[in-house]
Amino acid sequence: MRHHYRAAYAVALAVLGNAMDAEDVTQDSFVRAVERMDELREPERFKGWLLQIVRNRSRNYRSYRRLRTTRPLDTVTAAGSENPGADAERAELRGALESALGELSEVQREVVLLHDLEGWKHREIAQSLEISEGMSRQHLMAARRALRERLGGGLLKEYSND
Repeated sequence: MRHHYRAAYAVALAVLGNAMDAEDVTQDSFVRAVERMDELREPERFKGWLLQIVRNRSRNYRSYRRLRTTRPLDTVTAAGSENPGADAERAELRGALESALGELSEVQREVVLLHDLEGWKHREIAQSLEISEGMSRQHLMAARRALRERLGGGLLKEYSND
């Protein structure tokens, strides 16, 4: 679980766009994977199999949430923080990033999170998403461009074209 958690979380976050929901779905997906381990016919493809479970559970959860939409609670910061200004700025930046990621297509979010957050190679992303490496690169380029436009150049200086 430790080895694959971050990638699974990135996939769930790409589909759901909400960190707390992504954590819940990721944990639920690991439970489901353990329950269905006997169905895995090719153990060397475990990572792809697991991520497909995460993708499916995330999509199911997203559909479920649409039926039960409610107004979200305001983000609460931890009491007793040593630097409330920095906490507020971090929360604002996180909100802006989540909002910008939410405007990307699902596949673009997944590619940018797996590549830039998890350090996956395009070959691995292509295999996981069942697309070509070239398409993975195109999705990454389009996602980075959209994030730069939405967030401005100052926040994403490191997001330069490869």
